[in-house]
Amino acid sequence: MAQEWILLLCLGFLGSGLSQNPPWFKNISTSLFKSPGDILLGGLFPINEITSNLSKHVKPDDIECNRVNTYGLSMSLVMKYSVDKINAEPDLLPGITLGFENFDTCMQPAVVMKPVLQFLTKETSDVMEISCNYTDYKPRVIAIIGPNNSDLVPHIGKLIGFFLMPLISYGATSDVFSDKESYPSFMRTVASDRWQVIAMVQLLKEFRWNWVAVVGSDDEYGQKGQQQFSSMANEASICVAYQALIPVYNDPKPVLRDILDHIDDAKVGVVVVFSVPNLAKEFFIEVIKRNMTAVWVASTAWGLNEDIFNLPGISSIGTVLAFADITKTINLFTPYVLELFTKIEAERPLLFTQQPDAQPSPLDNPCPRCSNLTSVNVSMVMTNLVQRSAFKVHSAIYCVAQALHDLLGCNAKSCALNPKTDKFYPWQLLKKLKNVSINVEGINFTFDKEGNPNFGYDMMQWIFNGTSVNFNGIGSFYQNLKINKDEIKWHTANSKVPMSTCSSNCETGQVRRVKGYHSCCFDCIDCKEGTYLNKSDDIQCTQCPTGQWSILRSTSCVYPIYIFLDWTNNESIALILGGILLLASHAWVGFHFFRHRGTPLVKMAGGSLSGLALLCLVGQCISLLLFLGQPGDIVCRLQQPLNTFFPTVTLSVILTVSLQIVCVTEFPEKSTEHLKNLRGRVSWFVVLGCCGAQAGLCGWYVQEGPSLTQYVSKLEVVYVRSFLRCPVEPVLNFGLMLGFNVLLSLVSFMSTFMALKPVGQYNLARDITISTLTYCVMWVMFIPIYTSLDDKFKSIAQVAVSIASNMVLVANYFLPKCLLLIKRPELNTDDHFRIFLEGVPPTPPE
Repeated sequence: MAQEWILLLCLGFLGSGLSQNPPWFKNISTSLFKSPGDILLGGLFPINEITSNLSKHVKPDDIECNRVNTYGLSMSLVMKYSVDKINAEPDLLPGITLGFENFDTCMQPAVVMKPVLQFLTKETSDVMEISCNYTDYKPRVIAIIGPNNSDLVPHIGKLIGFFLMPLISYGATSDVFSDKESYPSFMRTVASDRWQVIAMVQLLKEFRWNWVAVVGSDDEYGQKGQQQFSSMANEASICVAYQALIPVYNDPKPVLRDILDHIDDAKVGVVVVFSVPNLAKEFFIEVIKRNMTAVWVASTAWGLNEDIFNLPGISSIGTVLAFADITKTINLFTPYVLELFTKIEAERPLLFTQQPDAQPSPLDNPCPRCSNLTSVNVSMVMTNLVQRSAFKVHSAIYCVAQALHDLLGCNAKSCALNPKTDKFYPWQLLKKLKNVSINVEGINFTFDKEGNPNFGYDMMQWIFNGTSVNFNGIGSFYQNLKINKDEIKWHTANSKVPMSTCSSNCETGQVRRVKGYHSCCFDCIDCKEGTYLNKSDDIQCTQCPTGQWSILRSTSCVYPIYIFLDWTNNESIALILGGILLLASHAWVGFHFFRHRGTPLVKMAGGSLSGLALLCLVGQCISLLLFLGQPGDIVCRLQQPLNTFFPTVTLSVILTVSLQIVCVTEFPEKSTEHLKNLRGRVSWFVVLGCCGAQAGLCGWYVQEGPSLTQYVSKLEVVYVRSFLRCPVEPVLNFGLMLGFNVLLSLVSFMSTFMALKPVGQYNLARDITISTLTYCVMWVMFIPIYTSLDDKFKSIAQVAVSIASNMVLVANYFLPKCLLLIKRPELNTDDHFRIFLEGVPPTPPE
């Protein structure tokens, strides 16, 4: 009831505008399928649907098509409207009347051949001549508009192409017909399926769907569409998990059940349906029965078909994204049909009284029941599908009219050639048609070299509103897809974009290891250290070039970054504070020794050599700064030699004192005679000799060892970030330098640890024994610890042990003497140190 009220409102609205209809509406003929003219066009439309069983087809004429197809009838009316409109325009074909003859195709090859043969008969007769040269052959019509689908073109296209008669289809989209060698006269006002497939593939890539199924009808349209889609999808790394064809001439239901079983087993979330409308309807009836949901990508053939979107329960199937040919509304078409049907209704009584007894041939009247049309039937042309499709037929006829305008040399008032007296042929029209450029309803229309139009598709989404379906434009396609994702309403549980992948996308730095037969099914394998993912589609990781490295799951290799003991590191700050404390100790000891220079205690400690020893301890402490900060070639050359040479001086001074103690304690009877020389020139010789030996070892170390630059260039890079320290090579030379100092301390220790304490005298042997023993033990323990550490902690450990051993010498050798100077200054006398200064015991007290 509601639909009837809506229809009445629409008719009332249209009726209110009758006074605004153009004057030529008054001259509309009620002849639906034929109109005489100076130049005739042929039309092929699916006005009826087959009602007989093709499997029982025995005779050429026993095919019955008795069910009216309102879509095909509407397209036939578009042709009538367009021809009438062109005839009413004074400047397109001035003085020339365009006529047409429309015939039913029934969408059957056996049916469409009859009108095609009639179109090819010689002008003004029903005979098709047999000739050796058809250049000057003028057939009944100058061009043919149609057919509606791709399945009929192979049967008639090559025949019509032989005569080079323009065949302009408004619905045959198969890309096969772009082959001008096979179909030289074929043109169309709809985009080729090749563009539709490209648009579909771009849609799938836009949403990263790479695991899909494709279902097509088992005819020219579905077969070629499915074949092209599978090929292009494979090139775009989209896997077709399952593909199947729906039979055209047999009962499709058993096959449909099997198809849906396979789709369900494949677990795909997106299904591309490349089918003619009647088979797509059967397909979705089964989908609704199974309560299946998915994203359905609709081809232009059925995407806006009302027989499908009016199916009960269609709203349960999920999301439908449909491609539709770009179109323009023809505003006067619906009022024109209303006027036409009104006239037919008014003339019906007269037609009834004049109706002959014999039933007319389908070629003469393809729709006998159309005489019963009334103004109420205007609703058939108001559907969305008809309104969008009308432009395709309308533009085809206008292109022919413009080509005739150019061929006949027309201007706004007259034409140079008169079709009643002058000869012109379809093949001449074809030349003009290929180069035609015309503005149709505000759209500039041209053909490319393959006969395809210069526009693509609108992209629509089905919006379910209860039992009705609306169409929402979400994008367009011409060479590239443009889509507004925010406009899409996903029919999913969370209203988010559904996924359709066999395997989840690999993360950064992972390669795909394909499993099974489909490249979209894979395991993700991490690229290990030292390898990287060079290209996203690589199947194995690439090894890093020499001198570079990568971390786990990298997409590139990098040159290593080197870190060092920066001045602001916590470890560096701790070492610096320790060094400052040590330098403060040196300063404090130096102050007291300098203040009491020349006194017996300072003389006993080594005199001026003790000052040299203290200065070298300061030098070693300062040289430890070479371990901090960014290393360089010069720094690395000086680092180890200075750190070992300065302690050598101090230890050699202590060794001279140890030799004096040996002389006094082991050879008391000769000590007085030799002690002065031993404290003088011999001590300097010992110090110089030890320093010379250590200098030789240091020079050898520097000579044999590599520079930092050479060391880095030879490193095997197996890291991205690493601690860089100065090379300690050769290790043998390094060990000899440290070992020489340990040897000096060990000799000093051996010289003094058995010495007896002089009665009433300062125990100098104790200071040397403790200091050298501790020094020796520390560096001996350092060796195993050092070898077990990494480079960073090796540097820290060496600096720390150097500071500690320096502190040991200060604390055990110099500090006790300073405490005596401060706390017992009265003991700083010759008598208290006589045995060490003169080799004789002190004077006994009275």
